[in-house]
Amino acid sequence: MTESRLIYLDHQATTAVDPQVLEAMLPYFTQHFGNAASRGHDFGWAAEQATNQARETLANGIGAKEREIVFTSGATESNNIAILGAARMYQRKGKHLITCLTEHKAVIDPMRNLENQGWEVTWLNVDAQGRIDLQELRDAIRPDTVLVSLMHGNNEIGTLHPIKEIGAICRENGALFHCDATQTLGKEELDVNQMNIDLLSASAHKIYGPKGVGMLYVRRRNPRVRLEPIIYGGGHERGLRSGTLNVPGVVGFAKALELSLQNREAEQQRVRALRDRLQQRLMDKLDYLTLNGDPEQRLACNLNISFAYIEGESLVLGIPGIAVSSGSACTSASLEPSYVLRAMGVGDDLAHSSIRFGIGRFTTEEQIDYVAEKVVAAVRRLRDMSPLYEMALEGIDPSTVQWSSH
Repeated sequence: MTESRLIYLDHQATTAVDPQVLEAMLPYFTQHFGNAASRGHDFGWAAEQATNQARETLANGIGAKEREIVFTSGATESNNIAILGAARMYQRKGKHLITCLTEHKAVIDPMRNLENQGWEVTWLNVDAQGRIDLQELRDAIRPDTVLVSLMHGNNEIGTLHPIKEIGAICRENGALFHCDATQTLGKEELDVNQMNIDLLSASAHKIYGPKGVGMLYVRRRNPRVRLEPIIYGGGHERGLRSGTLNVPGVVGFAKALELSLQNREAEQQRVRALRDRLQQRLMDKLDYLTLNGDPEQRLACNLNISFAYIEGESLVLGIPGIAVSSGSACTSASLEPSYVLRAMGVGDDLAHSSIRFGIGRFTTEEQIDYVAEKVVAAVRRLRDMSPLYEMALEGIDPSTVQWSSH
C-alpha cells in the first residue's frame, strides 16, 4: 500500500457517476441532442420521450404520478421552489412556517429570507441525537400554518426523522408537508402517499447520477398543491420551472434511481456493515470518541464521530489522500463549528473535533481498514501533542479548569 493512494469517504457531499449512468446519458449529448420543448421535429420528440420516461421512473420510485415530477437543477433549487413557492401562493391563508434548526442550508436560508419579508417561522429544536419531538411539532402547528419543512435524513449526522408520523401530523392539521429527501432517495423507503408528503426534493448527484439535475415532487390530488414559480420564462415544467431541460442529466437521474432501487437492500446491508466495521475499529483503538447522531435511526452510509482533544481540521490534514468532511466550515475569517452539532447541544470543543465519514457504492473493506489504521495513527499523533488529552488521562476534566489570563 502506498501512502499516495486516494480514498473517497465523502459520499454525503457527492458521489461518482456510475458507469452505467454515464452510458445511458452519452447518446443525449451528441445523437439525441434535441430540445424537449421543440415538438415540431424528430430531435425534439426523441428528447421529450426520454424525459417522459425519466419522469415515470422517478415518479414510480417514490409512489407518485408522472405529472407530479418537476425537473430542476438540483435539490437546492427544489427546496427553494417548494418553500418560497408555497409561502407566497398560500400567504392569504397564513404566513406561518415550521422547520428545524438542523435542516440543510438550502432550507434554512429560504426560511430566513421569508422571515425578513414578514413571515413567521417556528424553529423546532432537536435532542442530543438530532431528533425532533413530535409533540413539539403538533403544538407548533396553528390555523395559519402553511408549510412544515423537515428533512428525511440529515446530511451531517445521518439521523433519520420519522417521516410517516410527521406526514400524518401535518395532514391531520391541514398543513402542507415538504420533505428534503436528498440523502435518502434510493436508499430508504419513500412513498409520498403512505407518508403524506406533499412536496419532496431530491438530487441526482447523491445517488451516483450527474450533478446539476434534481427533482421536485408536487402533489396534484388530495390536496392539490399549488406553487408560485421562482423562475419565469417559457412556462416549462407546467409553469413551475422555466428553462430548457437538461435532457442528458434527466436521463442520468432516472438511470441512477433505477440502479439504486434494484440493488437497494443488498447495497444498504453492505454499506452498513462497512460503516459499522469502521466505527468498531476506531472505538476499539481510541478513547474519548463520541458518536454524533442517532445510533439506530440513521443513514447506513453515514458515520459522524467527535475525536475529543484534537481539531477536526488538523485530523483532516493528518490523513492526506483520504477524503472526509470536518465538522468545522470555513466562514469568512472564522472557523465556525457545525450548526447541526450546536443545535444538538454538542459543545464547541467536540463540534470542532468532529469528522463525517461517508461510505458509498464503490467503497471496499480494504479501504475501510486502511482508513481506520491511518485515522488511529493520526489521532494518536495529534493527542501526543495535546496537553488537554494528557490532563484527561490524569483524570482532570479540562472544561472545569480555571485558566489564568496572566
